[in-house]
Amino acid sequence: MLRTTVGAVSFLLVSSWAWSGAHGMYSSSSDVVSLTSTNFDRLVKQSDAVWVVEFYAPWCGHCKSFAADYSKAATALKGVVKVGGVNGDEDKGLLSQYNVGGFPTIKIFYGSKVIDYNGPRTARGLVDEALKVVKNKVDASLGGKSSSGSSGSGGSEDSSKDVVELTDSNFQKKVLDSDEPWLVEFFAPWCGHCQRLAPEWAKAATELKGKVKLGAVDATVHTSLASQYDIKGYPTIKFFPAGKKSSSDAENYEGGRTASDIIAWGTDKAAESAPPPELLQVVGETQLSKGCNDHSLCVVSVLPHILDCDAKCRNAYLDVLKKAGEKFKRHNWGWLWSQAGDHLNLEEALDIGGFGYPAMAIVNVKKGKYSLFRGSFSNDGVGEFLRDLSYGRGSTAPLKGAALPKISKVDPWDGKDGQPPVEEDISFDDKDEL
Repeated sequence: MLRTTVGAVSFLLVSSWAWSGAHGMYSSSSDVVSLTSTNFDRLVKQSDAVWVVEFYAPWCGHCKSFAADYSKAATALKGVVKVGGVNGDEDKGLLSQYNVGGFPTIKIFYGSKVIDYNGPRTARGLVDEALKVVKNKVDASLGGKSSSGSSGSGGSEDSSKDVVELTDSNFQKKVLDSDEPWLVEFFAPWCGHCQRLAPEWAKAATELKGKVKLGAVDATVHTSLASQYDIKGYPTIKFFPAGKKSSSDAENYEGGRTASDIIAWGTDKAAESAPPPELLQVVGETQLSKGCNDHSLCVVSVLPHILDCDAKCRNAYLDVLKKAGEKFKRHNWGWLWSQAGDHLNLEEALDIGGFGYPAMAIVNVKKGKYSLFRGSFSNDGVGEFLRDLSYGRGSTAPLKGAALPKISKVDPWDGKDGQPPVEEDISFDDKDEL
């Protein structure tokens, strides 16, 4: 006969409160189990049970306000889930071990997993979350799919893995001293809007990985940060640009609250923060492949020979290309230039040179097509052509041979004016007489 022992699933809720030498908040007759550094490993870590662990401090006002609901939840969950409390004043080692930075802090322990609970600080919120975790554990044992539990700013354990928990103590290092752009949500666990945003925020964090980092600050715990950034409502979202930054660099996010809205906004900001694309001179196959094969489109320009256009002239054309690269960098195109006559087979494949130099073609290697620029090689002329192209306007032609040609190596430009070849003097004085 199959028998399920519910008591085998323990849920330890540890609420962390500030450091003080005061006595614990829960009496020995309470259903909240007293956890200490001496019994924590035995009861929690070495157990197969699920625990929610609450770290608290007896003098903390938020902890005192929360105590009645916490005790009520412990009683309601008796026989189903274990609920415990750690007095942070007496067990600072546990606070440090589990990175407790404010009070109350609630963590969920089961097996080797530790999950932050940031749901509503109510008996109902705790009970609902405890039962979700129990169901997850049972489903996992059966080989089924587990349901979502709270984590981070309210998302599921798995979905919120890419949302960085930010605190008063780590904000400077992780955000302000970082070279990466950040979107930071300031939330309150009891806020309904924050809870609805949580899964969207978590999804956006995963999709924007490598472009923009997403973090979350519990403004009810980390009040110094909330005050520093004048947080008056929840959720409030701030954007911090790439590079070393100060508090004054924070920008309010005014976009939508769906994952797609956040992803689109963050992608645009990442593109704005990105460095301009590298403008490569085509001196061999390596540059041509890097510029065209590694990008959806590549901009290939052929500039006049250095003997027809000196260094000042050439740099002016290169400046046009660099400004265009900066303007259209969000498209992630490749940018190449070549000297007229260096790669005649490339010019022929793109039909370049028929109208003189400088000349330009936009190439889509995968589709074997290109579009030839016929306007003025100026900031406005090039910009207008590329803008139309980015909107899908403009005519195209097939690449001759359906692919870029093989090219030979040439010497890179040294940045100097060209020197005409030295003509050899020919003397007629010693010509043999007929």
